[in-house]
Amino acid sequence: MMTLEIGCCGAYCKTCIEQQKQKYPNERACLGCKLGYDSGKRDLNKAKCEIKVCCFRERKLETCADCPDYPCQILKNFWGKKGWKYQQYKRQLEFIRQNRYAEFLKRADEWKGPHGKL
Repeated sequence: MMTLEIGCCGAYCKTCIEQQKQKYPNERACLGCKLGYDSGKRDLNKAKCEIKVCCFRERKLETCADCPDYPCQILKNFWGKKGWKYQQYKRQLEFIRQNRYAEFLKRADEWKGPHGKL
């Protein structure tokens, strides 16, 4: 199961335009939340994202959906930001908590953009 393409916050990186640019070697693209750490291309100790530091580095979880302290204050602050996408990330984490990763990936792989119908 390819959970590396699901950000700690619930973002689905596989459908992101910046993520797809990686197919072209001369373009610099976002590696998402987790890609590049296993290969040594990125250093997890230099991560600045508060969600990633807590979830992926400290707790060693796939996403915040796996956390026994869900939802924490870090997530609540993140969801409180302006923009539709933050509420979508919340819905995606809640979907994963209720239906698990296989069902999420089955649906998300059909999306044309970073969000879709769950």
